[in-house]
Amino acid sequence: MKQITTISELRRELQLIRQEGKSIGLVPTMGYLHAGHLSLVEAAREACDAVVMSIFVNPLQFGPNEDFERYPRDLARDSKLAESAGVDFLFTPSVEEMYPQPILTKVSVGQVSEPLCGRNRPGHFDGVATVVSKLFHIVWPDKAFFGQKDAQQLAVIEQMVFDLSMPITVVGCPIVREADGLALSSRNVYLNEAERSQATVLYRSLQAAQQMLRGGETSVAAVRDLVIEMINDQPLAEIDYVEVVNYPSMSPVEEFRPGQQICIAVAVRFGRTRLIDNVITAI
Repeated sequence: MKQITTISELRRELQLIRQEGKSIGLVPTMGYLHAGHLSLVEAAREACDAVVMSIFVNPLQFGPNEDFERYPRDLARDSKLAESAGVDFLFTPSVEEMYPQPILTKVSVGQVSEPLCGRNRPGHFDGVATVVSKLFHIVWPDKAFFGQKDAQQLAVIEQMVFDLSMPITVVGCPIVREADGLALSSRNVYLNEAERSQATVLYRSLQAAQQMLRGGETSVAAVRDLVIEMINDQPLAEIDYVEVVNYPSMSPVEEFRPGQQICIAVAVRFGRTRLIDNVITAI
């Protein structure tokens, strides 16, 4: 594995790969790697000849009162994990390398980015779309791999690629969970023992909602209310949102219709830690 810190060097290396007729897969991350990230590398290895992983904590997607400064970082650990997973090129640019001067050009994806996390984290998805677009222009991968844990982020990136006619296939990969159902996240490290125990309610409530749907429930409000009630039973949980939306448009579901693909999405705070989770299911 080659660890590269500059855009120019990465472009030189990848040009050689392309000249050999090999395909390139990109796994963009913010580091503090876990099994979810490594599952993306596995998918990329199976689909592409060469795998690029980026590790970059992107300041553009953090709000003024969010956790940019304290976001967990451990590049030495991440480098070992990436190499053992089969990454060929580990791109670890500094903020100064990615943004050598204040950035004046930003990518904004309308509608898809506006509800859910977009409503409660203004500017977040502009920051995501901008940095992912920049990474795409640096790497120009054949395929890019993203986890479905952030379903809205995945939908935003797919919309951006479609709208801008980028010759890139976006691959969404399944959520990787702990044995008790908690979705893997770099932010899980913030949770204390009590918060960690109560956070399992997220997946349990989503599973219960799915069971309601499979049982023939026709009321959107009833499904949403069940999730809210189960989460509110946990004293440390503070709900940011619980929503039932169409996927991938992220528009609100007014009624359930056969053949519809929906996403039940939650964002909940446990202490200082904001966790998201979702299930995507067909009616």
